[in-house]
Amino acid sequence: MSLNATVVHQTAQQLYANVDFSTLSWLEQQWAAWYLWIDNPIIATGLMSFLLHEIVYFGRSIPWIIIDAIPYFQKWKLQPNKIPTPQEQWECTKQVLFSHFTIELPAIWLFHPTAESFGMATHQVPFPSWQTMLPQIAIFFVFEDMFHYFAHQALHTGALYKHIHKIHHKYSAPFGLAAEYAHPAEVFILGTGTIAGPLLYCYFTQNLHIFTVYIWITLRLFQAIDAHSGYDFPWSLQHIIPFWSGAEHHDFHHMAFTNNYSTSFRWCDRIFGTDDKYREYRARITASKEAMKNKSKAEQDAAEKQLIAQIEAEGLLAEAIAEGSAPAKTIKVQ
Repeated sequence: MSLNATVVHQTAQQLYANVDFSTLSWLEQQWAAWYLWIDNPIIATGLMSFLLHEIVYFGRSIPWIIIDAIPYFQKWKLQPNKIPTPQEQWECTKQVLFSHFTIELPAIWLFHPTAESFGMATHQVPFPSWQTMLPQIAIFFVFEDMFHYFAHQALHTGALYKHIHKIHHKYSAPFGLAAEYAHPAEVFILGTGTIAGPLLYCYFTQNLHIFTVYIWITLRLFQAIDAHSGYDFPWSLQHIIPFWSGAEHHDFHHMAFTNNYSTSFRWCDRIFGTDDKYREYRARITASKEAMKNKSKAEQDAAEKQLIAQIEAEGLLAEAIAEGSAPAKTIKVQ
C-alpha cells in the first residue's frame, strides 16, 4: 500500500497535520496509509486489531499442526501417546472462532476510543524507539503473568471451574490451537490481564503507542500457543531462560489439573508454592530415567506412560474436588 498524495491532502488536516511523510520509515508510511485509506480511526484500529489477532493466532498454530502430523517430532512430545486428531483440532478451531467472533469482535470496536481516552497514541507517527518499547513490553509481561496467576487460580474453584474453566481443561494433553479454547467468559477474564497492563501503564505515564501494544500482543500470543504446544525441544526458550515457563511447565497443569497457574514465568508458582507437585513429578521423571537407562526403549516408554497415567488419575480426582463432585482430600504425587 502506498501513500496517495490526494488522500493525504484530503485528510492530513484531521490526522497528520505537520507530519513530513518523507522522513518516515516504510512501515510508518504503511501505518499512516492504513489510517488514511480507512478514513475512520475507530474502524481502522478495530479492524487492524482483529486481523492482527486472527493472523498471528492461526498463523502461529499452523506450524504446530504440521509438527503433530510428522512422527519424527514425537520424540519431543511431552505426552507422546496423545497426538490430537484432525477432528479434535477442528472442534477446537470452531470453539476458538466462536469466542473470537462473540467476545473479541464486538468489543474490539471500543478499543480505539478506550485507548485514546487513556492517552494512548494510535494513528500517530513516527513510532517510539526500541529503547522506549522494550521496557514497556517487559512490564506488560510481568503484569500479565501476575494477573493471570491469581485469576487462573480463581477459575479452578467451584462454580467458576464447573461452568467456565472446565472447557479449557477438555484436553489433558494440550496443543497449539487449544491456547484459546475456552468459555467466552474466560476469554474476557484472562484477556483482561493482557489489555489492562498497557491501559494502566498508559494512564499513569501518558507515554504509550498502540504499535508497542501490538508487539506485546503478538509476543503474548506466541507464548500462549507455544505453552500449549505439548512439545519440549532442546532449543525451547525454557532451556535458555530458566525462569521461563514454556510448554514443559504448562503441560503438567493440563495433565495434573493442579499447579503451575502462571503464564510466562515460574516466579509466582515458586513463591506461593503452587509448583510442589510439578517439582515432585519432575524429580520422579529424572529418577525413573536413571533407573531405566539400561532398559529397552519399550520398557522406558512403558514406565513413563505409567507415571503419566498416575498423574492424570490424580488430576481427575483434583478436578472432581474443584467442581464439588468429590469430597476434598489431599492430592499427593507418590
